[in-house]
Amino acid sequence: MRNLKFILIALVGVALCSCNLFNKNTPEYKLADLQGLWQENNTEHFVRFSTEKSDEDPYLLGREWDEAEDVSESDLLDQRAQDGFPGNGWFKYWLEKEGELTEIHLMNNGGAEIPKVYVVTKLTDTDLEYYEKNYKSSKFYFSKVVQTKQ
Repeated sequence: MRNLKFILIALVGVALCSCNLFNKNTPEYKLADLQGLWQENNTEHFVRFSTEKSDEDPYLLGREWDEAEDVSESDLLDQRAQDGFPGNGWFKYWLEKEGELTEIHLMNNGGAEIPKVYVVTKLTDTDLEYYEKNYKSSKFYFSKVVQTKQ
């Protein structure tokens, strides 16, 4: 009887330990931490995750541009104001609890929507890192741009 209790306690202990070993400790990222202006690797490529609601819940609107290609954020805003809808350079986005960032890129030509899924590996007040889910070698590194009011 004593051996049975010992074996039972040992089995419970092993079961509890194995649960912790296989439990994924994926950090949860907050949507509010993602929102704002980000600059990729000190280049002229910028991404803004806004709080503006998309036409499709739960997605929000974001935009990206590359000033090295002579495109600015105001160009995207002007284009939207002129056309009445977001197009090239705009995307709908959502951050899943498991750290998956889904972006649906919007295109002017025929209203095409191109989905991309990224896995966020780091999101702090100042740093954002993620990779494309289907291409782990496609890694992206961003720094948050602190904007001052003038």
